[in-house]
Amino acid sequence: MAEPKGLTNKEAEEACAEPDAATKDFIFQQTMFRIKDPKASLHFYTRVLGMRLLKKLDFPDMKFSLYFMGFEAAQDIPEDEKERTGWCFSRKATLELTHNWGTESDPDFLGYHSGNSDPRGFGHIGIMVPDVEKACQRFEELGAQFVKKPSEGKMKNIAFVKDPDGYWVEILNSGVMQGVSAGPTLRRGKGRRS
Repeated sequence: MAEPKGLTNKEAEEACAEPDAATKDFIFQQTMFRIKDPKASLHFYTRVLGMRLLKKLDFPDMKFSLYFMGFEAAQDIPEDEKERTGWCFSRKATLELTHNWGTESDPDFLGYHSGNSDPRGFGHIGIMVPDVEKACQRFEELGAQFVKKPSEGKMKNIAFVKDPDGYWVEILNSGVMQGVSAGPTLRRGKGRRS
């Protein structure tokens, strides 16, 4: 049996299609995480990672709330709630935190699967910072739980922290990532990106 390998750059390009003109105004708007305790999650995403609460939506009939998080300036957030909702859903790359009411105080609630243990699936979100070491120093002072520090593992200069629900957040710098090739240096562990 042949040794498994990834696609070549040419094979990857050939597998892709030029986006249809009908999709020209599409944006990647959100990734959703289910969360156990909104107070713990809001603390982490605002105080540790520096995001803002862009919009909160409550659905009392279905007993859940949504918290949309992003990196937007406070003065850009509309004061009018209807306008704020439309504005929120026009932002790129927001994080939707979904809280099903009662999980925060349910002693039998075990939490959500982060995707980083078997069966593996979802892996992480990534946050670009100006200086990975400096950001990680701050995260450590704030009590963030690390999966990987920048000096650890085969891939140096990136880190992973866990949010209160165990979801992984990659901490990276775009300038450092410029130097990463698509070759073997990108692989970790037993030849796979964990």
